[in-house]
Amino acid sequence: MKERKTGYPTSEETAVILDSVNDGVFTVDSDFTVTSFNRSAERITGVPREEALGRRCWEVFKADICEGDCALKHTTRTGEPVVNRSITILNAEGTKVPISVSTALLRNRKGKIMGGVETFRDLSLVEALRKEVENRYHFSDMVSRSTRMKDIFSILPDIALSGSTVLIEGESGTGKELMARAIHNLSSRRDGPLITVNCGAIPDTLLESELFGHMAGAFTDAKRDKPGKFALARKGTIFLDEVGDVSPAHQVRLLRVLQEKVFEPLGSTRSVTADVRIVTATNKDLASEVEAGRFRRDLFYRINVIRIALPPLRDRKEDIPLLSDLIIERMNHLRGKEISGLSQEVLDAFLHHEWPGNIRELENVIEHAFILCPSGNIECRHLPDTFRCGEGRNERPPAGHTLEDMEARAIRDALVRNDWNRSAAARDLGVDRGTIWRKCKQWGIKPPPQGGGR
Repeated sequence: MKERKTGYPTSEETAVILDSVNDGVFTVDSDFTVTSFNRSAERITGVPREEALGRRCWEVFKADICEGDCALKHTTRTGEPVVNRSITILNAEGTKVPISVSTALLRNRKGKIMGGVETFRDLSLVEALRKEVENRYHFSDMVSRSTRMKDIFSILPDIALSGSTVLIEGESGTGKELMARAIHNLSSRRDGPLITVNCGAIPDTLLESELFGHMAGAFTDAKRDKPGKFALARKGTIFLDEVGDVSPAHQVRLLRVLQEKVFEPLGSTRSVTADVRIVTATNKDLASEVEAGRFRRDLFYRINVIRIALPPLRDRKEDIPLLSDLIIERMNHLRGKEISGLSQEVLDAFLHHEWPGNIRELENVIEHAFILCPSGNIECRHLPDTFRCGEGRNERPPAGHTLEDMEARAIRDALVRNDWNRSAAARDLGVDRGTIWRKCKQWGIKPPPQGGGR
């Protein structure tokens, strides 16, 4: 066999090489006519090579960017390559397939531009895994890896469908309104309105009119009839936030609505049926308020049919990376930026911080950083001056929040979820069974004395 003088492969060798890679590859000439189409391109698009060759690329590669923002056209026009751009195509069966594309100019051995080359990777499995992870940690607009929050998520559909009055307790910024919205969206009243009332922000003299409405002439400035929040929430849900701030006089009116399901607009003698589901929230310990005489005991019993206690962020610090990613993703979309995430130093500082303002404080700190961070990772210099960063990096994290603690907790939670079946727990966590066995032995994780041990 005669040896070639150059190191370039022959056309046959090139075809064999391209057919052996897992990514789809096709090339086009200067008119965007497909000149080569490898085996993986056939598999991903569902289009046979014979049908693809000789056709314009947009006739074969039906992508959401073909009409306006074609990656190949951008590269041939500017000379700039496109790297791992996420798009969606329609395969031969009309099914949407998520892929990532990369493009480059195609040159001959003399360096002359002959057209373009595009490689693309099927992201269907990646997208499926991403959704599986999201579904595991997401519920409605809430996200959490915390065992306590996941326990709440598991019973939330039953609570929502019960139609009972709910009391949500938690510090300011823990997501009480998101919880109320989730209850409404899962309930049989989801097609009705969700009306939110911040009882602590409305002066006591106006609260009755805001809640129950008024008739024309009920007071000096009442020029016309005005429906209250209870009327506006008809066939839906009314969310009474900071219900612990309602004065004793108005607590009596709320008690009547809960007991008799009727109310009277201010200045009216006619009772109106309250066709609403009531969800309340407070950042106070209402049981203590009852003992102190500041909150009516009978009203407390009426609103405390089902109680949900939201843990503060300092008690669910394993959620900080997840919440931070979600906030950054949302702000990137709103502000048109490409912030990658948190630097390790910032993440360490976040894990050491006590977060008295909870998730709302976390949002505010990241929003401040977005103003000062042009791109890349958020660094300590981008955080507010009042936020301590870079201190205590060599200190041990708080008890329960080391990597080992979180790993042990995750393994124990997976074992409990799977009735202490190690193989099922391993599948749940994406590790092998031997890892579960070694970690259990290392940390002394054992099944309860009775039942469930396998």
